[in-house]
Amino acid sequence: MGELNIGLFILYMIALVFSLSAHEAAHAWMSNRFGDDLARSLGRVTLNPASHVDLIGTLLFPALAFFTNAPLLGWARPTPINPANWSNYRVANFFVSIAGILANVLIAISAGIALRVLLETGMIAFSGGWFVPVATDSAVVRGAVELLVVLFILNVTLAVFNLLPIPPLDGSKILSSLLPEQFGRALAALDQIGFILLFVAVFTGVFSVVFRFVMPIAWSLLLLGYN
Repeated sequence: MGELNIGLFILYMIALVFSLSAHEAAHAWMSNRFGDDLARSLGRVTLNPASHVDLIGTLLFPALAFFTNAPLLGWARPTPINPANWSNYRVANFFVSIAGILANVLIAISAGIALRVLLETGMIAFSGGWFVPVATDSAVVRGAVELLVVLFILNVTLAVFNLLPIPPLDGSKILSSLLPEQFGRALAALDQIGFILLFVAVFTGVFSVVFRFVMPIAWSLLLLGYN
């Protein structure tokens, strides 16, 4: 059981580091597209984890969450941006903020498509609420399937989590771009206590309610029409 946990933990960390790196790289790339080259000049338009990993938020907290079953709360190094360089603040703020979420959605869709192709070709089966390889006991094949499943679950979770309008999550910046300016300023004022609100929401189970609603929908879409 210990070996299984360690193996799953390694896959979980690979998926998390890649997904958070893609999220931050998407922010950096989009900000550069709107005229702000700060993140690009600092080497943040890359999937190289070394450019994005935060020792506490990307490694320590997720490891503790995995082994203690505590709520997952993780983050990468924030992407540095200079909004003064943007060509159109409100439009840029919206697209730069949503870029990371879209990166996670794209990863989830890609992992889901790969799983569905493997299902349709009979290489894996959906049994007992999980995906299992067919006609092979290869640890490499099992690991690859597990990695796809973890990438799917994790990136659906990250996308939904970051859409929530609580500073400093991307959802608050997206909302501030859509609201009239006076409301946007009021929302920005919450930045001072954003992390407190975030921790309270995580550890009181508010997010769990959201995910218990979203994940069954994601699984239903993945398995739609599958017998």
